[in-house]
Formats: sequence, C-alpha cells, structure tokens
Amino acid sequence: MVTYSHIKDAQERIRGAANITPVMTSRTLNQKVKGEVFIKCENLQRVGAFKFRGAYNAVSQLKDREKSRGVIAHSSGNHAQALALAAKIAGVKAVIVMPKWSPKVKVNATRDTYGAEVVLCENTIEARHATAQALIDKHGYTLIHPYDNDNIIAGAGTAALELLQEIKDIDTIIAPVGGGGLLSGTAIATKGFDSNIRVFAGEPKNVNDAYRSKEAGKILTNDSIVSIADGLLTNLCDRTFAIINEKVDRIITVSEQEILEAMRFYWERMKLVVEPSGAVSLAALLSGKVEPARGRTGIIISGGNIDLGSFFQLLEQKITPSS
Repeated sequence: MVTYSHIKDAQERIRGAANITPVMTSRTLNQKVKGEVFIKCENLQRVGAFKFRGAYNAVSQLKDREKSRGVIAHSSGNHAQALALAAKIAGVKAVIVMPKWSPKVKVNATRDTYGAEVVLCENTIEARHATAQALIDKHGYTLIHPYDNDNIIAGAGTAALELLQEIKDIDTIIAPVGGGGLLSGTAIATKGFDSNIRVFAGEPKNVNDAYRSKEAGKILTNDSIVSIADGLLTNLCDRTFAIINEKVDRIITVSEQEILEAMRFYWERMKLVVEPSGAVSLAALLSGKVEPARGRTGIIISGGNIDLGSFFQLLEQKITPSS
C-alpha cells in the first residue's frame, strides 16, 4: 500500500513540474454551511486536472527500456491529457485509448495539444481494457493505469498534502470518487498528516459503486454508467478499495441535479470553471449530509475540463431534483 512517505517523496519529485494550485474561499459558501470552506483548485492544475500530478510522478520513474517502448493508458479524458503531457515532457511516446463518448475538448487536447496518439473504443470499461491490452501485446507499451498504480495514487495525494500544509486546523476533507485514485491518495495524505481529520468522498447516485462497496465490504460494480460526471464512470480496483475501506470515513452520494447546482455555484459565485466530476465534492458538502465538525472543511476540485456546448445543452434540459 502507498504510504505517507511515498506521497511526500512524490511531492518533491513533481516540484517545479506540477503547479502548486491556489486555495480559494467564498463568504457565501461559508454562510451556507455555517463554517469555513477551503477549496483546492486542481481545475487550475496543468491539463486542467489533478491527474497531471500522478502521471508525471509515474512517468518520471520509468526505466529507460520502458521509456523507449512508450506508454499507454485508457481514460475518458483527464488522465489521457495528463499522461500525454507528462510523456511529452519526458520525450516518451504516449498512446491513449478513449471511449467514443469522451468529451471532444478532452480528445482534442490529448491528441492535438499534447501530442498523444488517440485510439477510440466502444463505450464500455471492458472495451477500454481489451483495446489497451491488444496494443500492449503488439507493441510492448507500458500501461500507466489511471488509478490502479501506486505512483499515480502517490502523485494524486500531493494535492491534499499541499492543502493541509497551507491551511491549518482543517478537520474534514472531501474529494470525488470514481476509480478511487484521488480519494486513495487524499486519504493516505490526510491520515498521515493528522489521523483525526475526517476523509469523506462525493459520488454520483447514478454510479454509486464505491458507496455500495464500502457498505458491503467488497467491490461491487454498476449495472449502467450514466451520469454527467463523466470522469467518475469507472469502478474501484482491489488497490483503491483496500485504501478506501480502511481510511475513508464516509462516502456521500449526490444527485445529478445537486452536481449541476454545485457547478453553477462555482461558475456564478466564484468564477471558477469546474467540470461535473470536479463539482461532486462540493455537491456532497451542500447536500447537508456532512455531519457538523469544528468548522474547517477542505474541498478538492478534481478538474475543470468541460465541453461547453454539451454543458449548455444540459442546462436547457429539465433535470428534476430526484434525478
């Protein structure tokens, strides 16, 4: 299992490559929740998401033979962009397998801005794995999994570590959960920094496998993957489940409407562009399901890469509070 020391080592490794992202506050938000909220803006990270931290940490530790062959990943977008940029910096070929429904803004950035080769696959988790494995078998690429990778998790944990180093006396941290890489890193960093700090997660109700898995004590999956939070439409792995089961205090599920309302708050009140997946942690706080604590809460925005055309279409649709 990744340790607190691994995260501190990753922090040194990525220093100068990854941004130290700002922490922002809102008086309006503080009044809403009757406490102090500190928002770690990983939407302002390189490639617009926390994923660059883990990708750079992983690529920087590849052996020369692995670098010469190239790297591969399967991702709906943010890990794709992050690995593409990290590989570009290192002079390593990157191939990214992306589902056909991936937001165009993320596909275009991965291919055109960061120079990776993009291979599109069918819109299932099984198709992602099968397509990537076929390319690995043929070309010998090294798989950099978006969350089932110790170096990825350690890099992801540096966001929470930075937040805790900057803001004193935080008693609760909330991060989104999909595959669990960010949440795992956040939990290890937080509990290593101070074991008394609570670690919560936000998860869409429509894809609540992490919530159900923690309740059941074993990994469960979703029958369907339909949510506006496109970056969270994946399942836990053994590695992330073990960490989450041990170190995460609670997973809070939120509706699609609550996610949209959190996005709207960021846009209208804080002038922050946040993608649906990135807004889930704030949605969890605003849901009223977070038990009162001493009053200082850290929120991690995971990313801000959004297809504006698709988002405006969503706003035009009528989404009921129960959806």
